[in-house]
Amino acid sequence: MLLNPRPDPSPSAHDRVYRGLRGRIMHGEIAPGTPLTIRGVGHEFGVSMTPAREAVRRLSAEGALTMSASGRVSTPELSSERLEELAALRALIEVELASRALPRAHIALIDRLQAINTRIHEDITRRDAVSYIRRNLEFHRTLYLRAQAPAMLAMAETVWLQLGPTMRALYGRLQRTSAPQHHRMIIAALKAGDEPALRLAVRSDVTQGLRMLAR
Repeated sequence: MLLNPRPDPSPSAHDRVYRGLRGRIMHGEIAPGTPLTIRGVGHEFGVSMTPAREAVRRLSAEGALTMSASGRVSTPELSSERLEELAALRALIEVELASRALPRAHIALIDRLQAINTRIHEDITRRDAVSYIRRNLEFHRTLYLRAQAPAMLAMAETVWLQLGPTMRALYGRLQRTSAPQHHRMIIAALKAGDEPALRLAVRSDVTQGLRMLAR
């Protein structure tokens, strides 16, 4: 249910709008090319236009939203070239994060990844695209946190943010019936302590679908 907007230009209001809208974009809740208005964002989150405007500006600076010369704001529609670039970034950053996480992997982490993967399968069975995208990112974030490389993880999350609306389109194209096979390969490589296999599995997982969209 939408809240009534109230004048609240405090940093906490801005942060709440920023985090809420950021999550919706990252998890594919908003389709590519969807127009947004400052007034609409403020109304949705129950704040005045000032924190809504600041949140939109911040997300635009991160590439999560695009702003035209006339001031029109929308979620990005990515070209094939941009998709290729973002896929290459994921391959570079996330493979390195996984490699750094491997020496710190333990049985509790592997059990956690397996549990997340089971829930991913349930999301696919229900054809819940938003939950699938959210859980897929949780799988990767859970692994990468073990790398203890916060700056690198922040870069990866910025890429995920830019890809969020497109990931929804990708989900429809893939027509999955089970959890991604590369997730199982990632878990197997972690169990075996096999760094080359882990790097290959992560690279394949984060680029395969995006490059299919780019064609």
